[in-house]
Amino acid sequence: MASKNQADHLESQPLLAQSSNSAGGGASRDAAEATTTTRRERGMAKAFRSTAELAKHLPTGAVLVFEVLSPAFTNGGKCQSVNRAMTAWLVGLCAAACFLLSFTDSFLDARGTLRYAVATRAGLWVIDGTPPPPPEEAARKRLKFIDFFHALLSLVVFMSVAMFDRNVGACFIPVMSYDTRQVFNAVPLAGGMVGTLLFAAFPSTRHGLGFPIPAAA
Repeated sequence: MASKNQADHLESQPLLAQSSNSAGGGASRDAAEATTTTRRERGMAKAFRSTAELAKHLPTGAVLVFEVLSPAFTNGGKCQSVNRAMTAWLVGLCAAACFLLSFTDSFLDARGTLRYAVATRAGLWVIDGTPPPPPEEAARKRLKFIDFFHALLSLVVFMSVAMFDRNVGACFIPVMSYDTRQVFNAVPLAGGMVGTLLFAAFPSTRHGLGFPIPAAA
C-alpha cells in the first residue's frame, strides 16, 4: 500500500521537478567524485615530492665517491698498513662531508640568482662572496634541531654503507665468521631503508648545494 502511494505521489509531481531532482543528484555525485579525485591527486603529488626530496638528504655523493675510490685505496681488499691508513682517511673525509653538507643551503635572491650559504644560529652565512640575504630570509633559514637530526642520520646511512663494504671488511677483518658475514650483508640494506623512511617522515626545507630550487622557494 505504501509503495502504491509513493508511486502515485511521484506521478503527481511535475516532470520539471523530477528532472531537477535527478540533476541535483547527478551534480552531487560529480562533486563527490571531483573531491575524491582531488584528494588522490594531492596525495600522489605529495608522495612524488617526498621521493624527490630524498635526493637532497641521502648521502649519494659521498657514497659514490667512496665506492669509486675504495677499491684502489683498499687494494681490492688485500690491505697493507698503508692501505688501512688510506682507507680510514677516505672513510673519515667522506663521513665529514656527509655531516657538514647537511648544514648547507641555497636560495634565489630578488634577481633570481642562485646563491649558496651555510646555516648558522644567527641565520645564513653566504659563502659565494655576494651580499647577505634579507634579515627575515636569514632568520627563517637559521640553524634548527632538524638540521642536526638530518646530519646525524646522513652520517649513519653513509657509515652503514662504508664500514660494511666488502673491500673495507676484507681490509680490516680479513677472516670473517659466518655470522659476521651475514651482518655485513644485512646492515647496509637495513640502514638505507631506515634512513630513507626517516628522511621521508621528517623532511627539510633546505636545498643544499647543487640542487635546483623552484622560483617560489
